[in-house]
Amino acid sequence: MDYGRGHHQSARAVPEIGPPFVYTAEHRAALEEICARYPPEERRSAILAALYLAQKQQGYLTRNAMAHVAEAIRCTPADVEDVASFYTMFYTRPVGKCVIQVCRTLSCALMGAERVTAELSKALGLKPGETDEAREFTLLEVECLGACDRAPVVAVNDAWHECQSPEAVRALVDGLRATGEASLSGCHLRVEK
Repeated sequence: MDYGRGHHQSARAVPEIGPPFVYTAEHRAALEEICARYPPEERRSAILAALYLAQKQQGYLTRNAMAHVAEAIRCTPADVEDVASFYTMFYTRPVGKCVIQVCRTLSCALMGAERVTAELSKALGLKPGETDEAREFTLLEVECLGACDRAPVVAVNDAWHECQSPEAVRALVDGLRATGEASLSGCHLRVEK
């Protein structure tokens, strides 16, 4: 695998200013419920949840969204941007409805993740880091998705598809187009007795 390329190119762009942003009443209530778990002087501890809510509402994070998050959790916009730019699960420009992430760390690499990515690129007509014009799909290569025993792992939004083979990629893409996340295998935990 070419480890010289950057990760999450669709997420690592400098955020645009974007339209004015304010949490919906539902998202603000959810944030306040989360913030109540912390002492008032530690409200900023909810920064990840606050960013998730903003991204869920808008689809990606703009500077205006980050400024609103900063105000809501009582920290600086620079603090929020530092966190948003550090974590790869936050996007700073529009992504597809289905964000497909292929794990590329050792376990998945040994089991053929590079070929899975190549087949996904062919099936979607995208290179890693790209989003299609219709904003249906974004393809990303990521570091560890945490299911090394089920390699190679592909995440789609917040769902999983494990033991992905290059030969089965076309069926995965067709399933996503037809039924969305319902086509994914999910996370299978083995409980030993």
